[in-house]
Amino acid sequence: MENAKNNNGWLRRTLVASLVLVIGGGMMVGGATAQGSDVSDGAGFLAIGAGLAIGLAGLGTGVAQSQIGAAGVGATAENEKNFGKAIVFVALPETIVLFGFVIAFLLMGNI
Repeated sequence: MENAKNNNGWLRRTLVASLVLVIGGGMMVGGATAQGSDVSDGAGFLAIGAGLAIGLAGLGTGVAQSQIGAAGVGATAENEKNFGKAIVFVALPETIVLFGFVIAFLLMGNI
């Protein structure tokens, strides 16, 4: 039960920090356009979206790999034949980060 409380606190802090970053980035874009710079609102929001795509994909991958890695080590400790399966399962969440990079590059190509 104590572990569930710690996980909820960590998730809450992460979500609040993400929200603050998004709002702060939006305020910076709004301030830049209000001062007459050549940056449009759309370009700033695309940059924020690209950053969120990579950052949140990396965060999700890290959380997934921590659980999968621990289970893989336990399975390998019980039976050495499970090592290959564990490596495959640890590598699967990395595709999420690759999708985040692809989305970020697609978004940044529109600026």
